[in-house]
Amino acid sequence: MLPVLPIGLRAKVTILSLFLLCLPWLGYQYVWEMEKYLRLGQEKTLEGTTQALATALHERPKLFNSQASFLSQVQKGRDLYAYPLSGPIQLDGKLNDWQDYQHRMLRYGEEHVIYQAKPDSPLESEFTHMVGKFGRYLYAYFEVTDSDVVYRGKNTLRVDNNDHLAIATLAPDGQFRRYIVATTEDGWINAFELPLDPSQTTPVKPEVKIQGQWLKTAKGYNIELRIPLTMVGSKLGFSIYDVNRTPKRELVSIVGTSAIDTVDNLGTVLVPSPEIESIIKGMSHNSSRIWVVDKHGRVLAKSGDIRSTQSIWARSLSPVNKESWWNKFTSEYLHPLYYKVLTKPPQDFVDSLQDSTQLEGSHIQQALSGKPGSTWRLTPDGRAVVLAAASPIWIDDKVMGVVVAEETTNGIRTLRNRALERLFNIILLVMGVGTLALFLFASSISSRIRKLRDQAEQAIDSQGRVTAPFNGAKDRDEIGDLSRSFANIVGRLGQYTHYLENMSSRLSHELRTPVAVVRSSLEHLSLKTHDQDTQKYVDRAQEGVNRLNMILNNMSEATRLEQSLSQAETSEFPLNKVISGCMQGYQYTYPEQAFDCDISPNTMLINGVPEYIAQLMDKLVANAMEFSLPEKAIKVSFQQDNKDAVLLISNYGPTLPDNMVEQIFESMVSIRSQQAQQKPHLGLGLYIARLITEFHGGSISARNFTDNSGVEFCVRLPLK
Repeated sequence: MLPVLPIGLRAKVTILSLFLLCLPWLGYQYVWEMEKYLRLGQEKTLEGTTQALATALHERPKLFNSQASFLSQVQKGRDLYAYPLSGPIQLDGKLNDWQDYQHRMLRYGEEHVIYQAKPDSPLESEFTHMVGKFGRYLYAYFEVTDSDVVYRGKNTLRVDNNDHLAIATLAPDGQFRRYIVATTEDGWINAFELPLDPSQTTPVKPEVKIQGQWLKTAKGYNIELRIPLTMVGSKLGFSIYDVNRTPKRELVSIVGTSAIDTVDNLGTVLVPSPEIESIIKGMSHNSSRIWVVDKHGRVLAKSGDIRSTQSIWARSLSPVNKESWWNKFTSEYLHPLYYKVLTKPPQDFVDSLQDSTQLEGSHIQQALSGKPGSTWRLTPDGRAVVLAAASPIWIDDKVMGVVVAEETTNGIRTLRNRALERLFNIILLVMGVGTLALFLFASSISSRIRKLRDQAEQAIDSQGRVTAPFNGAKDRDEIGDLSRSFANIVGRLGQYTHYLENMSSRLSHELRTPVAVVRSSLEHLSLKTHDQDTQKYVDRAQEGVNRLNMILNNMSEATRLEQSLSQAETSEFPLNKVISGCMQGYQYTYPEQAFDCDISPNTMLINGVPEYIAQLMDKLVANAMEFSLPEKAIKVSFQQDNKDAVLLISNYGPTLPDNMVEQIFESMVSIRSQQAQQKPHLGLGLYIARLITEFHGGSISARNFTDNSGVEFCVRLPLK
């Protein structure tokens, strides 16, 4: 069985007070439930925001026609998206300004071939392309791979018998317009407008509004250009014409975003709508990020930043006075403890949709089906939770787009943390005061009980004698009543022990006179001649008187020793000489008993009475001889152990019962066999040995051999 650790009253009350820890848990659960309702409220609020914005965009088809939102589907690479640019592009042909948008670039190769003179031959010309919008211009670049760059001849009117860029668009006025960008050398370029008839390639006139730069590179050439948005309609296409000069100039391939021969073959272009953006900015939702997307998920307009801390949830928090001592204490000591459990809203997090041009999700799909929807998502770094709500935009009973609003839960988490901080502060105060009150109450009870215990221990010594009066407490409670009961019990016990203490001397005194009378009578009878039967009875009576006299002597010895120890005068003497002298006497007195002695010759000084040490040796050796096997020697060892002298006396023979190892040193305790009990013995020998040992400030103990073949007595006495 595992040992049971003693637990004091204060510890028990302190442990019971730990149930107060349920209060923070209950408070946390309450605030967590409150946070769920706040999140539900935030979700409904955000859905209301999207519905309000969608209402402002209902039945306004002109906002969506130019963005090709009425297409049944869009095709990547064919249907272009003009990404918002952070600034104007420097038209130098070096493409440095496009480096931040590399993840938006598309590669046009074999999958985008419009014409190839030799279909089985490898494609010789490819290009990387992207379009973007800034201000009133549409910017585009083309990084063309071409091993043979053929420029336009300086003295020719043709602009198509060389490498060139062809542009086609359905202009805002509804006219199909075509342009060619060709150059005689690297440098500044303008476009040439072609006739409306696709079969004619003779330029009508130069178009100086389309401007750019042509730059030859190691692998081909680069084209950067810009086109006014007023010239670009909802349909747009680009094609790179590759012309080789050997054996004569001929068209090798056409690679483009779409075919540009007719309006129907053109792809679309989506330019973020400034009109829609002005509408959503007018709503002044600084705490949310608003998107407007078409039914293909392409972004038409965007406003706001989800990293903003100006949400209505954050603004609902009252300002904290950081100057007060309590707020300084909580911020420096309690908050670090709280935020071992709580999560603090991050100041920054990874926003994967910050520059997105196309959105998707279950909430958008639900809105496209005609029902408002919402969803929750974690940011890629897992530091923030984002709520997104979507509502449909209706035009002629058809969903033409979706308004999406996004907002983080940082405001709610901050509100939750502030509520938990205040709640925990109050709970800690209540717990602290309650625990302190319980601890003081338990300490008061514990101290009174310890005082009661100390009084009881001081009133009764280790031998069970009452040595001091026991005064009952005057408190009118259970402990006071217990103290008065103890006082009554100790008083009655004192009277009884006093009677027992004096009974030995009184009994010895009272019995000596009749014993002397019986002894003298037997002595007179022994002087006369008796027959054999009568003499037998006289001898038995004499033997009984002798035994009775021995008992009275033993009783008197213990009583006299207790009295003499209280009045004995001590002196300093060499303990080793006393032990050695006693052993020499035993070897001479008991020649039939073998002794195995190991006594240190070192001088060991002790403060005490040599005669009592000799009496101690007498009792221990006599006890060992009485229980020792005849053929076995009694071992006596006397050595020094640090500042103690250690005396070991062991004998082979019967062992001690486990429950008698401590009790054999008490008065009137004997464990002799029935045969040994026929001799007069009151069990006072080891009791006297213990009295002498304790008088000299030492200790005595007994233990069985590990193999249970005998018993060893150990006496430790402190040296000077």
